[in-house]
This record gives sequence, structure tokens and C-alpha cells, in this order.
Amino acid sequence: MSSQTDQDPRLHAIKTNIRVVPNFPKPGIMFQDITTLLLDPKAFKDTVDLFVERYKAKNISVVAGIEARGFIFGPPIALAIGAKFVPLRKPKKLPGKVISQEYTLEYGRDCLEMHVGAVEPGERALVVDDLIATGGTLCAAMDLLERVGAEVVECACVIELPELKGRDRLNGKPLYVLVEYLEM
Repeated sequence: MSSQTDQDPRLHAIKTNIRVVPNFPKPGIMFQDITTLLLDPKAFKDTVDLFVERYKAKNISVVAGIEARGFIFGPPIALAIGAKFVPLRKPKKLPGKVISQEYTLEYGRDCLEMHVGAVEPGERALVVDDLIATGGTLCAAMDLLERVGAEVVECACVIELPELKGRDRLNGKPLYVLVEYLEM
């Protein structure tokens, strides 16, 4: 599901504040840079507010943010809805015992890790990231959470690149995005 169908007036400012950087981090990639969105306090707040409005009544107990940009949007959403925030990090960034999940992304391979015990069986989780492209990162995040017994309620991203069909890899798990960008 995309918020674009709702035609919320806040979406235009969000979309226009996202910069597209060609050939980054590799040739052929059109990088969606949300750092320019963060420079506009109103657009940044509107981004968080749209997610909070959607999730405040869904009984979410865990907001899992994917490194690194999920760390920008996840904590304010978690605080606003009364949930804990759990960082899903790159390898060797978390001290103590972790569980890991490898995955393939649009320009290589990577791995996510989560602290053992950060999420309890039966908790209702929201996965947050800035963007869904091929869906590999979100699938890895869902796998980590489901392996410890959490129920992943939904995934939430600011941006979707629908041409890369990442939504199709989510095995029917709901995905909520604010803006879509077509590859050019």
C-alpha cells in the first residue's frame, strides 16, 4: 500500500525534498538521498507524522530499524507510538550475543544482526527503512524478527522503487510507502 493514493498534501514536500544521485554507490544506481529531506524540518516531521498516524493504534510493541537510515525514522516513530526501538545492524557492530541473517541486495550481498533477547516471542513488530528496492534487506529483517517469534505486522519505507519489484519478495507481508520513484 502506498500513501500516494491518499493524496495527502504533505507527500509533495516529502517527495521534492529527496535528492536523486546518479551512479552512486556504483555505476547504474540512482541513489535516493534522504539527507536532503532531513534538512527541511517540516518535511522531516511530516514524514514521521504520517507513519505515526498509521501505526499509533496498531498495538506495535517493537519498531525495528534497519541500519543506517532506518535509525533516523525508527526511533521517533517508536517513541510516538509507545514501542521499543530495536536496531538491526551490519555485522560486528553490536556487542554481545547476536543472531544474523545474510541477504542479497541490488548491488551486492550483506548481513543484518540483532541482539539476542531484544525481541520476545509474540511481540508485534514494525520494520522501518528509508527505501525498498529489491526487498532483500526487508526480507532479512523480517526473517530475524520471525526467527525469535515476533509477528511482523508491516514494513514501512519512505521510498519504493516499484520497477525493482521488491514488494513481490515480501511473501504477502504488508508494505506501506510514502512515495514511489520510477527508475529512469
